[in-house]
Amino acid sequence: MSQSVFYSRRFFLFNLVLSGLILGFVLSVVMFSCSTQIRPGSRVEAQETQPAPTVQSLEDLQSSFRYVADTVLPSVVQVTVRELRTSADSSDETRPWYDFFFRDQDRFDAPSPRSQGLGSGVIVRANGDTFFVLTNNHVIGNANDIRVVLDDDREFPARMIGGDTRMDLALLSFESQDRDIRLARLGDSDTMHVGDWVMAIGSPFGFQSTVTAGIVSALGRRGGPAQNISDFIQTDAAINQGNSGGALVNLAGEVVGINTWISSQTGYNAGLGFSIPINNARRAIDDFITRGAIQYGWLGVSIRTVSGSFAEELGVARERGALVMNVFLDGPAFRDGLLPGDFITSINGRAVRDSDELVLIVGSLPAGETAEFTVIRQTERTTVPVTIALRDESSVGRAANSWPGMTPFPITPELRREMDIGRTEGIVVDDVDPRAPAGVAGLRVGDLVTAINGRRITSVLGFYQYMNEPTVDELAFTVVRNGDRLEIKITR
Repeated sequence: MSQSVFYSRRFFLFNLVLSGLILGFVLSVVMFSCSTQIRPGSRVEAQETQPAPTVQSLEDLQSSFRYVADTVLPSVVQVTVRELRTSADSSDETRPWYDFFFRDQDRFDAPSPRSQGLGSGVIVRANGDTFFVLTNNHVIGNANDIRVVLDDDREFPARMIGGDTRMDLALLSFESQDRDIRLARLGDSDTMHVGDWVMAIGSPFGFQSTVTAGIVSALGRRGGPAQNISDFIQTDAAINQGNSGGALVNLAGEVVGINTWISSQTGYNAGLGFSIPINNARRAIDDFITRGAIQYGWLGVSIRTVSGSFAEELGVARERGALVMNVFLDGPAFRDGLLPGDFITSINGRAVRDSDELVLIVGSLPAGETAEFTVIRQTERTTVPVTIALRDESSVGRAANSWPGMTPFPITPELRREMDIGRTEGIVVDDVDPRAPAGVAGLRVGDLVTAINGRRITSVLGFYQYMNEPTVDELAFTVVRNGDRLEIKITR
């Protein structure tokens, strides 16, 4: 009886241990497969855990921020302006939109014949007792009283050396015999990368010498106020009213940008700030000091960025660049052989992404320099050397010299249905300058051009081919308008 019981108990213990081993093995297999998610045929590699930042590494970053602040703050100034305004000018509706983002908010509470504004600036150069401050043109406006305040509260009256609305830059000067005034070190904005640490320094809301930190969010941004031609650095470093004209700096303590505008629904920082790359401003500083104004190169063309069916008909659907729509008959482009319909892809080997970039590149070329334009003409790539001229408003505004003075557009399926033109081939007139030859001859927006000098047009490419024939100075356009067929002669 006792042996039977002993035998039964030993057998029970044996089964219990064996069951525990089996269960443990099964659980370990399940847990391992769930944690690694190994699939049949997949490769198993060791997974390394990234070490957490050490106190020393965080202190090193903090030391870098301290170094930048200590280095740059003495060279960033607060700029205050007062300008004489009439009562008609004091209404909010007359102010440019960026006025609300960068001017002193208090000025809007009590309009007065004397209006005060606030911004920032960077001391970029010195010549003896004269110090030069770079800021934004919209900060200065039409001010007749300008003062700069240094980081240590020293204050100096300043005067305007020159301003430019296209680049939104201005240069001020003030006089001082002090030899401890620090100049900013200008960096190379072309070396900036998305993700780089940057710091914005200025006087937001009048709080002088404010430092904020962030990263470069994007490069080459377009679409600034008042047709600004810069390719902006975008940052999430906090920028607010009063920061305009201040410095965007890298971790080496070098100024890489001039803070200019923000994108915001409220007028306050939303993490979308934009700075003019300092490389865009370098030549402007020299031009302001030597000539009092920025000098731009002039090509003498009107251009646009094309895509979709337009690019397909030109044979440039896979290309990036800018299309020459019209040329000025007295301009360098026409003189040296650029033609309407040429698609510019690069200048001096520098790629042109779109029409905005072409404007920026040409504007930076000095007058008298011959530049190599790579173009696609009738689907063939060629190079056209053009000697750049000096841009002046009188030459830019002579629309009567714009050839042909109109913009074609391909006939898309949508246009066929909308205009009810059936199977008719040709191009649609998208835009006409009434002062240019096409407008003077009577061409109108919406006209359907089916032939030039009796030669049938089947695409935008064909339109430019027939229009650019070198031996023809008069073009007879066959036009369909409201169902009627007309002939309009355009003389070059």
